[in-house]
Amino acid sequence: MQAPQQQASAEVLANWRAQLEAMVQEDTEALGELLAEGFTLTHMTGYVQPKEEWLAQMREGQFAYHTAQERETSLQLEGDRARLVGKIITDATVYGARTTWRLQLAVDFARTPAGWLAARTEASTW
Repeated sequence: MQAPQQQASAEVLANWRAQLEAMVQEDTEALGELLAEGFTLTHMTGYVQPKEEWLAQMREGQFAYHTAQERETSLQLEGDRARLVGKIITDATVYGARTTWRLQLAVDFARTPAGWLAARTEASTW
């Protein structure tokens, strides 16, 4: 049996990897289930985008993630909170312009009755 800390780490990492997969598969329903109700995505521009707006723009094709290759991931757990910093290389089309991005995503997770959910993500480059 896994220790609670190891179990929590495994669950957070599973959520993170499921988010990347859902983004590439354009599965906004699955992605939405991995994000907390008040989730926000802070873009490199500084714009703080609510969960539903981001998912709607993905459904409309304004954000299309063609690949998302995980390069490096670190995780810190503290009680019912976790912070994951993941470096990925993604081939994405954003507002019609397709390019490869070296993204660093800092994701704050919270343990909820539904399991570990992403509460907030901040995107930057690396």
